[in-house]
This record gives sequence, C-alpha cells and structure tokens, in this order.
Amino acid sequence: MTLPVQARPAEGAGRRALLLAFAAVVMTLVLPLAGLVMSIFALIASIRAIKALRSVTKPVGIAVSGIILSVIALLICLSVTILQFYFSKELASYTECRRGAGTVTSQNECVDQLEQAMESRLGLQPGDIQFPFPP
Repeated sequence: MTLPVQARPAEGAGRRALLLAFAAVVMTLVLPLAGLVMSIFALIASIRAIKALRSVTKPVGIAVSGIILSVIALLICLSVTILQFYFSKELASYTECRRGAGTVTSQNECVDQLEQAMESRLGLQPGDIQFPFPP
C-alpha cells in the first residue's frame, strides 16, 4: 500500500502566495476588474499559506507579505472601479468625442471637455482638474 503524495508542499506556499499577490498588483494596473478577482484569489491563497506554514512550523513572513500586497491591490482595484462607475457618463462621452476627433486640436478639445465635465460633477472651480497627458 502506498501513501498519497502531497500535491503542493507547505514549504512553497508562502512563495506562491507572494507571487499571486504580485500578479494581482500587475493585473490591477492593467485591468482593474481582473485585478479585483486576482487580488481576492491571492488573499485567499495567502491566508491558506499561513495555515499550511504554521502546520509545519515554518516562518510565515512571506505569506504575510502576500496578504499585505493583495490587500493593497484590492484597495486600489476597488477605488479605481468606483471612480470608473462614478464618472461613467463623462468617460463615455469622452470616448465618443475621441472617436470623432481627427486632429490633435480636436483631441485636446475632447480632453478639455472631459476636464470640465469632471469638475462640474465634483463641484470644483474651472481649471482645478488638468490632466498632464490625455487619458
């Protein structure tokens, strides 16, 4: 009779959790909604890694780093997603304006319209929002 082989040893669990958390940060910067899913997955993997590492009395520092990194990615994802939903009307009109803009001047006018729409939505004075580069 043979003993079952452990598919994922606990020794590498902290490293896997940290790599998943790092991937969640990268996904957050590329696609915020995909980063949201990835950061939740990384958070769960990090918590499970802590349990696995404690069962074999290994240090849990790397898994704790994975938790911290995945929570940071989760907070960034949530804030970017909330901002996208809050400014969805303004961003949609900006996208439509950019589709019809054929010159650099008209593209700059689209950016100006977006800045004005966001200022009016937030109740700011004209000229308070200025993008350093077009979104």
